[in-house]
Parts: sequence; C-alpha cells; structure tokens
Amino acid sequence: MNVTILPAGAWGTAMALHLARLDHTVTLMPRTTEEALEMASTRENAAFFPGYRLPNSVQIGLEYKPSLMEADLCIIASPSKFLRSLCRELRPALADAVRLQSFISLCKGLEESTGHRPAEVLAEELPGYPHGVLSGPTFASQVADGQPSALVLALDADPELAEMLQAELSGGSLRVYTSEDLTGVELGSCLKNVYAIAAGICDGLGFRDNAKAALLTRSLHELVRLGVALGGRRETFYGLSGFGDLVLTCNGAESRNRRFGEFFAQGVSVDELLNERRMTVEGYRTCATFDRICREQGLDAPILQQIHAILYEEKSAAEALEALMSRDLKPERV
Repeated sequence: MNVTILPAGAWGTAMALHLARLDHTVTLMPRTTEEALEMASTRENAAFFPGYRLPNSVQIGLEYKPSLMEADLCIIASPSKFLRSLCRELRPALADAVRLQSFISLCKGLEESTGHRPAEVLAEELPGYPHGVLSGPTFASQVADGQPSALVLALDADPELAEMLQAELSGGSLRVYTSEDLTGVELGSCLKNVYAIAAGICDGLGFRDNAKAALLTRSLHELVRLGVALGGRRETFYGLSGFGDLVLTCNGAESRNRRFGEFFAQGVSVDELLNERRMTVEGYRTCATFDRICREQGLDAPILQQIHAILYEEKSAAEALEALMSRDLKPERV
C-alpha cells in the first residue's frame, strides 16, 4: 500500500518505521516545512522521536496534496485537540486523492468542546470515507524497535476492508485484530489515560503494591461500567484497548499519563508539565470531558470524579483517597 501518516510525532514516526519494514510505501508528513526539511536532510525525527533513523523508503512530505495524491490509506496520529483543525486543513487536498480508501486515527482522547470521539470527528470533517481507529497496549519506541506487540483495528466500513487493512498492517512483530465495536475501542483507549494519571499519583505519593493493585482493579470495573453506559460492548473493554491498554499505561515507565500523575503528585504544576516540558497528556483534558459527561448523564464514576477533583478543584490526594475509602461498603460485582 501507499500510506500517508501525519503529523510526524512519536507515534506517527513509529508507525512509519513499522510499515516501511513491511515494504509499504510511506509518506511521513511533519507539522512544519522546517521540520520536514530537517528530517529529509538528517533522516531522523530529532524533535519528537530521536535515535531512530528513517530508511530511504520513508518519504518526507511537505504539502497535503502531493502527500495524499497516491495514498491508499491515511493514518492520523495527532493529539485529539488538534484533530478537527487538521482534518479541515487537509480537506482541500482530497479532490486529487483518487485512491484513498480510509482514514484511521491513532488518537486516544475525546474532543474537549464536544465530547466527540476521534472517529466521530473524522466522520464529521471528512465525510464519504470509511474511518476508524487503531489502538491497543503499545509504546511507540517498542513498535519502532520491532518488539512483539498487538493492536485492535475498528473500522466503520465493510468488514472486507477491515480484513484487508488488518492483513496489510500486520507483520512479524505486530499483530492486528479487528473489532466491530468502534465506539467501545475508542472509549477504552480514552478512559484508560484518566486512570493512568491516578496510577501515577499513587507512584508519586509512594504508595506500594497493594494500593496500585486495588486501584487498577476498581478502575477496570469503572471503565467497563462507563464504557457500556456510553455505548460500547462489555467484551471490548476486556480486550486490547481496554484492559490491555489500562495495564500498560498504568504501569509502563514510558507512559506519559502515568508520569504526569507521578510528577503532579510530587508538586510539579500542570502548566509546567504540559507547556514547559511539552508532555502530550491526553488524560488530563479527557478527564474533564468525561467528568462533564458523567454529570450530564447521571453516571456514577467515583474514581474518575476524584481524579478530576485533584486536577481541577485543588483537592488533595489525601482527601480524595479518604473519600474513596469511606464510601459505603458493598459486595464486589464484576
């Protein structure tokens, strides 16, 4: 296939390296002309993914129109807050994209203003194309290194297209599964980032194994309950984009959401983490969006609501823990 990936952040670059190993023709398109020229010259994404040489088979795109003209597939790997504006920027180039079959998002966050999932934004801004999501428990560096990994592909299209893309995206180090539950796959990938911040707060406060295990178990229970209430299928949340991604993101040393929670608990401000350190933390804004949705729909989400209170209402972690530990006692139901 001819695959265009944009922009050239860490995830986009890792996917470009993976697809190049499978002998696909890949065009990787950075955010700015300056970044594109530097990457074309050095064959490295020094700004967002240093240490990985881009093979000559990965082309560096400068403009949307030529980058999409021969593309069979477009993978969008932007933070969710930029997804809608990015779609609007590339829309004029689609008139000449005669081979384009689908748009796939790697985003793992809700749009803050609307609460829409990434695939909903794609459907609104790029109508007429099948759209979907590729998600699961993976760190970009490990995909780039060819470490064994697995993802799930959910596509709002004919199952034959999903199966074709599954075959084309899979290789010796990356296995792709398919799902018909686009809503559930996206909700799982968004919700787990919120609970990863809580896991990081546990780490930052020095809580040990008992606390972490209890948090992850009850977070999974809450994730499943919220995901089903919001339209996903129960079984989806026990798969790669739910349980799998929750385990990785809450425990992995490379998890930006977990590290954000850890640094925050140690006294580093949100502004410094998001702006000065340039951390992309989908869970921070997604927490506020889910909290609003839960309040509007009358959904009980005690862990998520306490995370929101810590991040946005200046509630101390000790107060949040007391609120959770003093809730009415009840039987465990799964």
